[in-house]
Amino acid sequence: MRDPFKFSILHLSDVHATAGELLYGQVDGLARLRQVGDYVVDAGVTPEAVVVTGDLVQRGHWAAYDRVDEALRELGERVNAPVFTVLGNHDSPAQARRLSGHTDGHYRVVTVGALRLVLLDSSSGILDAAQRAWLSETLAEPFGMGTVVALHHAPVPSPLPTLSKIGLRDPQLFADALATSDTRLILAGHYHHPMNALFAGIPVAVGPSLAYHQVMNAGPSTVSGHDLAMFSLVQVTADQVSCAPISLQAAHPLFSTAVSSLTSTTTR
Repeated sequence: MRDPFKFSILHLSDVHATAGELLYGQVDGLARLRQVGDYVVDAGVTPEAVVVTGDLVQRGHWAAYDRVDEALRELGERVNAPVFTVLGNHDSPAQARRLSGHTDGHYRVVTVGALRLVLLDSSSGILDAAQRAWLSETLAEPFGMGTVVALHHAPVPSPLPTLSKIGLRDPQLFADALATSDTRLILAGHYHHPMNALFAGIPVAVGPSLAYHQVMNAGPSTVSGHDLAMFSLVQVTADQVSCAPISLQAAHPLFSTAVSSLTSTTTR
């Protein structure tokens, strides 16, 4: 039985699925979506929702949307949770209307249990005036345990110098739209590395990428994508939020032991 006072979200981002050839000759975004389902089921995780923060397909690979939609539907069925998506800068707002939940537009609000999810469209790199006005109106009244806002472009800069200027443009306008709201957490992607921050006093969890991981030591003027697929597990309770990045690549364990044998004072 699920705990009604603990809300778990599988946070995926930057799938970059392709139609035909694999991304960089080896990255299969659709297969990695299936791997997430395998991992979560094997781990016994029971999320209340799956949120995917953009770049669902690689730019120009619009034919992949149908297969992405199918893969996300299968993922939702495997983990027994609804799946919600937002668009990123690689996505096509016109072509993405084929996706579930996007037929009538690319920003919306949904509720799952006691949590409100606001899904925004930053595919252009900015939130326009109409969307910000809608956001302020939507958040005018509090809801249940509060609100989680999801968009592709993080409203805070990456600490990696080469990525520090590609976040959401005009973030102060976003902050103004969130002012006095019950927003508990902002979920974002785009940077291809996990990051936590505060924005206008609100926690921000930037999810890693399922496609590739950006590293810091590539040089001061170089970006380097490494073949490391990751996602995040987010939990929201009445008074806490937490976020744990998880790698799909398995490492050899140093030890394995029953959870019941561990205590807060046990170290290894």
